[in-house]
Order: sequence, then structure tokens, then C-alpha cells
Amino acid sequence: MKHIPAHRQNSARPKDAHTESITIDGTEPAPRHPRRRKAVALVASAFVLAGGGTAAYASTVKTVDLDVDGKTATVSTAAGSVGGVLASEGIDVDTRDLVAPGVDTALEDGDEIVVRTADEVTIEQDGDERSILTTSVDAEETIERYSERAGEDVRLVASRSDADGRAELPIELDTDAPVTVEADGDSVEVDDSQDVDTVLDEAGVELGDADRVVVEHDDSDAETPVSVVVERVESSQEERTETIDFESTTVEDPDMYVGESEVRTEGEAGERTIVEDVVTRDGEEISREEVSNEVTTEPVDEVIAEGSKELPGGTPASNKELGLQMAAERGWTGSEATCLDSLWTRESGWDENAANPTSSAFGIPQALPGSKMASAGADWATNPATQIAWGLDYIAGSYGSPCSAWAHSESVGWY
Repeated sequence: MKHIPAHRQNSARPKDAHTESITIDGTEPAPRHPRRRKAVALVASAFVLAGGGTAAYASTVKTVDLDVDGKTATVSTAAGSVGGVLASEGIDVDTRDLVAPGVDTALEDGDEIVVRTADEVTIEQDGDERSILTTSVDAEETIERYSERAGEDVRLVASRSDADGRAELPIELDTDAPVTVEADGDSVEVDDSQDVDTVLDEAGVELGDADRVVVEHDDSDAETPVSVVVERVESSQEERTETIDFESTTVEDPDMYVGESEVRTEGEAGERTIVEDVVTRDGEEISREEVSNEVTTEPVDEVIAEGSKELPGGTPASNKELGLQMAAERGWTGSEATCLDSLWTRESGWDENAANPTSSAFGIPQALPGSKMASAGADWATNPATQIAWGLDYIAGSYGSPCSAWAHSESVGWY
């Protein structure tokens, strides 16, 4: 649309100022609140004709008031319709724009023509954004009219230029009043600056590349009903780790007797590293997106060996025979076997159910408490092989050999 040249504008108000419309769904124009207009000089159009035709031509000339997006002028024209006046003034309109009366309406002297350009703006409501067409002349009225239809919490979102990062709105902020700029916890009132970028500049506010600019409207009788709000948007990467539990596997060992078991490989937990892009707006997180998710340390599975070797002759004739067989597997024969027999004969008589009522020692090796033997097998309370396996491990770890354990027992009465 081509606006009225400055030399043809005046400050006269249109006869009918009810021209605002949000046109996204074809709503009829809603009444505007009266507005203060900046005065502009009036220079009437002049028509100079030669000869005696002047009086005849003058009878066809009409004087009309023309209001284009709030800028007004008085125009003398010989056009017979609204569309003719707009064409003669170089004002192009399309089907989205608001023209009142319509372009085909016959023109009479003293008529007023109101033109409102339809502009596409972005609104935000409850965190969702959408585009609408509005024929309002400023942001204040756009928000006010849309809020009447859509409810509260309506804001306009300024676009950001890819070229220089400027914040822009296709309509003015408030043609009647100053505006307030809110940024970084401060509020600054700005006079006589109607576009977003200039307002921010006068308030001394610089925008970061990702910052967001929204326009809000105060429904109260505030002196500055429109606020330009700068939301600081920051992006960062956060790294966190998660533990990966290890698994436990059991393998058979044909060199170990049934009932014996040992941990061959200690389990170790692994670690997973996760990197995320985090976006905050004025310090509040608004989005989090995973960038990478990798296993940085592989877990080590626990390996437990369990004996599968059958005892000689199937079930041994006695726990003592079993014990000496298992000791022989460790190389404890001869005198070492004799020391082991002496030690456990005195401790339990090789009875897997032996229990000391005063000390809670239990089983063939008299483990104190008996539950210690669970490290050798879950059946420690009933299986002689499990008790013997634990007892031999205990002797090896604490004394080195059965004879050393027997010597200690002879000296102090326990081992």
C-alpha cells in the first residue's frame, strides 16, 4: 500500500473512527477508542484549468477526508468513487486491507475514506505462537482487540532480523502514549519512539543473538499501557553421567568339587556420559535436548566359578574323608592333613551341624558367626562341602597352612 504523501496530510479526524479489525477470521471492524493524533500541515490540492471550463469543472470537484493508517489529509478530487480517489492518490489496497466505505461506493462531497493496512503479526498466548492479520494501527490496539476475543495473556512477538539482529514489528507500538522497556530487571520509559528497534536503542538495551522481544499491554489506566519486554535467552551444554550396573555370570570349574565356589572376576560398574543442550529464558529452563549418549566406561561382569567335580566314590563316607580330599587338592597332605584332622576334630568333630551355644560358632570349621560361610555358598548351613571350602580358605588366608592354625589353637585355645 502507498501511504499519503506528507505534503498532503492534515490532522483532521475522520467522521467515523470505527475502523479497527483483526482480520484473521473476517471479523467486522470493532470500535476504536479515541486517539490523540500528531498534527501535520495541511496543503489543499489545487486544480488550475484554462478558459471558461473552470466553473464547470469546479462543480464536479469534491472535497473528502482521507485517513490512511491514522495519517489524515483533506483531498480535492474529481473522482466519482472511493476506488477512484485511492487510485488518483497512488494508494494501492488488496483484499486483506480494510477500506470504508468500499472501493465501489459513489463519492459525495464531504465524505470520509478510511483505509487500514492489514499487517501480519505473531501473537503468543499460553506459550503457543500463531500468526494473525490485523488492521489496527498499533500494538496496543491489536493486543486489546485480540484479547477481547481470545482471552487474557496475549502478547505480540517481535521478529528478529537475520541480517543485523534487529527486533521488528510491522505496526507501531502506541500512537498515543510513551512505552516502557523492561530488560534485566530494569524499566525505562521512552517517549516519541514507536518502532521496537528505536525504543530499545533509546533505552540503552542491547540484544543478544538469541534474545526474544515481546510486547505486552496493561489493561489498567497506566500512563504507559504498552511494554516492550526483553527476554534473555541463553544456550549451554550440560554433561552428566549414569552408572551402568554389572552383571553376574556363573561358570563351571571341573577342577573344583561340587559345592565349592569362588569369585574369579570382580564385577565393576560402568559409566554412561550424556550431553544435553539446555536453553533458558531469563534464567528459567524452557527446553532440554539430548546431543549425545555414549558408554564411556564399559562395565566388567562378575564371574563366579562353581565346582562340578564329583567327589571320589560319590558321597564320601564321612565329612572327614571329604575334608582331607579337598585339603589334598591344595597340596595339604601328610603332616598338614594330620594337623587339619586334629584341629577340626577338636572344634566340631567334623559335624556340619555343630553349634557352640556360647559363641554362636557353627559348622565343621566353627565359623563365628556361621553366616560368614555364605561367601562360599548359599547352602552353608547344611552342605559339608561348602563349610569345608570356606574353612580351608580361612586357614589359608589367616595362617597359611593347617599346621600353623593348629599351633595357634594349641597355644591359645582357638584359631
